[in-house]
Amino acid sequence: MTFAEFFHILILLGFLQGAIMSTLLLFSKKRSRPNRLLGILILLIALACLNLYLFESPWFTNNPLLNLLGNLIPLVIIMPVGPLLYFYVKSTIDPSFSITRKQRLHFLPVIIDCGHQLSVVIYFAAALLDFSVPPPDTIGRFIDDYNVYADIPRWASVTIYLWLSARYLAAANTEKSPHYQWMRQFIRLFLVFQIIWFIYLVPYVIPSLTDKVLNTVDWYPVYIPLVVLIYCLGIKGYLITPEEAPAARKVTTPPSMKLIEEAEPLLKKAMEQDRLYLDPELNLAFLSKHTGLPQKTISLVLNQHFQKSFNEFVNGYRVEAFKQNIRQLQQDNMTILAMAFDAGFNSQATFQRAFRSHTGMSPREYITRHAGTIQDDSRH
Repeated sequence: MTFAEFFHILILLGFLQGAIMSTLLLFSKKRSRPNRLLGILILLIALACLNLYLFESPWFTNNPLLNLLGNLIPLVIIMPVGPLLYFYVKSTIDPSFSITRKQRLHFLPVIIDCGHQLSVVIYFAAALLDFSVPPPDTIGRFIDDYNVYADIPRWASVTIYLWLSARYLAAANTEKSPHYQWMRQFIRLFLVFQIIWFIYLVPYVIPSLTDKVLNTVDWYPVYIPLVVLIYCLGIKGYLITPEEAPAARKVTTPPSMKLIEEAEPLLKKAMEQDRLYLDPELNLAFLSKHTGLPQKTISLVLNQHFQKSFNEFVNGYRVEAFKQNIRQLQQDNMTILAMAFDAGFNSQATFQRAFRSHTGMSPREYITRHAGTIQDDSRH
């Protein structure tokens, strides 16, 4: 067996492993949102491996019908990988996270992955309608060039979302979360792959070197690490799911009035009198210990009665503290960020996001709009 044949079999095994792991994640008993996102992510990577295996197999490329189907069905779908890994990180860290209609727009660039197939469809449609079409070798060269340069936005997309994921993880301040270490490993695995892909991509996109790269090493320097990535993501992601990965729970029964009457005063006292929100490390476990209420009860009352998540509930008090004490920006020469930290926030990104969510404007816009009120209050 030659090295090429060995790598060829390895790519097929990578596809089979990815297909199995994505099926387990998508159809497991605990069909949590992180499971589904990771399952789709692994499936897309596995399909890319299948594409390489098929087009490296003589039985496939030498069959005109199969070859045509291979050029009409997109198997290399990479543009959604970046958003999927970003949303996977967010949904794993924040169980209440869900993809909104606006966030679905992140997947629109998938059209880049379908350019090859659209070109084939348009070419055949034009030929059937008796339009003037270029020779087959011309459209073939166009498709080859398109496939080469389409890898540039694909690499850039995954890299950008990888950076967004790392920034979100840092801003979320989740070092104590049981998922934190896995998320760091998850991002590092993709970072290593991005570096390998970049090293391969630089000579690959240079026209004078493209054929030389393919003839020398083909795509194996990228796809072998991709197979390793499938194994790491699939096995580790699946193993942590039953014990660690939280899922947003659908509460079918609202809390009773007795439960609300018991919990609401304790929660308000903890915030308004004890001012626990000023502690940047405040979490659900600490609030439970402070109030004597079970964590499940707090979550139930906040979600069903207050219509807020834990973070929204706490950050609401922090935003109000910032607004009430905003005059200190002038009296004590404090910066906006210093005031945010003084109100209990632990990062600029979290503060900006929470403030805009509660007021509909940025902190600086709010200060500018209420400048007159602040000055009048400071005189009294």
